[in-house]
Amino acid sequence: MFFVRNREKSPLEKIKDELKKKSKISYVTSLNEESLPIVERKLLKQIRSTTAEHNLNNVTRTKAYLDFYKQQPEIHWAFLGHMVSRNGGWNMTDLKGEFLTRLLSKKERDTFFAFLERGNWLIFQDAFPQFLLYQESLKWNKPFFHLFPYLNISTFMETIWNNFWKSHDTYVLTMGLVINEQSYLEKRVIQNPQYKKEVLDTFEFKLHELFSFNQILFPYGNKKLAGQTLQQFGSLNERILLGKRLYSILFKERDFLNDVYQWAFQHPHTGSRKDYWPHIFNNVNEGIPGFSYQLRLKSCQLRKGARKLYSPSLENVWKNVTHREAEKGDWFEDWQIADYLKDDQESYNGEIKNEYCKTLERLELAALAKKAISILD
Repeated sequence: MFFVRNREKSPLEKIKDELKKKSKISYVTSLNEESLPIVERKLLKQIRSTTAEHNLNNVTRTKAYLDFYKQQPEIHWAFLGHMVSRNGGWNMTDLKGEFLTRLLSKKERDTFFAFLERGNWLIFQDAFPQFLLYQESLKWNKPFFHLFPYLNISTFMETIWNNFWKSHDTYVLTMGLVINEQSYLEKRVIQNPQYKKEVLDTFEFKLHELFSFNQILFPYGNKKLAGQTLQQFGSLNERILLGKRLYSILFKERDFLNDVYQWAFQHPHTGSRKDYWPHIFNNVNEGIPGFSYQLRLKSCQLRKGARKLYSPSLENVWKNVTHREAEKGDWFEDWQIADYLKDDQESYNGEIKNEYCKTLERLELAALAKKAISILD
């Protein structure tokens, strides 16, 4: 008689099996925190307090990601999140900078900021407690991921972190966090009726490639840039795939990762694009009131005698926002979203400098044209 040995399932197959079971379970949303051991109740209170302390604005969030990565470099998403959060800050200050103050009304700029700030705040208050619970798990040498529901963290991530605790698979954890954060935003921001009407469906946002909101930049070395462009901000699939590409660019080559990390370490995030290109941007407005705008850029260089472009520090132009509580509920429904966890082994070209230079030049021409039209009106 012949016996067929069952093939052991791969870690990814085991994750999918667990998620399949979870997708069929209806979870009770009312949790009794008082029933937890006092140690765990104190831990949850401390995590909420520490997260709120760092979630004041884009600058404090971005710094917190980097500080955590310095302590736990095995959590790759912390550095990826740090670099993407820097870009979020640059997008916020663009709304008070050289070009968009000419292209958008104050109401439009305030609405765009509210949209960007809400997303940045939501991701931090979801991701950072996961990091803190991981650190506590290391300290106690036992996983505390069963506490995720008390922090409104998806059951999807409980599965992912428990897998990481056993396997130390940094890729699966990073992709799990990418999937989670983008799915978390989908209903709370992207599908939010107010933001859909006032931001995502507006003519201005449909031309967001002109405004550079879709370019994620990784500065490194001396004035060098790498990165990727997002084509469809409103597509969950496209945002997750962008996360995969950005991770590949940032972490596949150790020398490049070290270069970007050294740049980030040496240039504290302020929100001003002066952080990476001080030869073009300044956080002080060099413009002279009453003088008409003149073209200043040519091939990503300032024209002779031209003043630098104004790119303010975030904390000088945007006040801290008091946010309403994050919407409750678990986004996880379909286990097949775990297909994104597979490593496609592809390498991506991070060349973006030429494209970004063209974006700046288009912005400048658009601002000049808008000014000319307003004068004619």
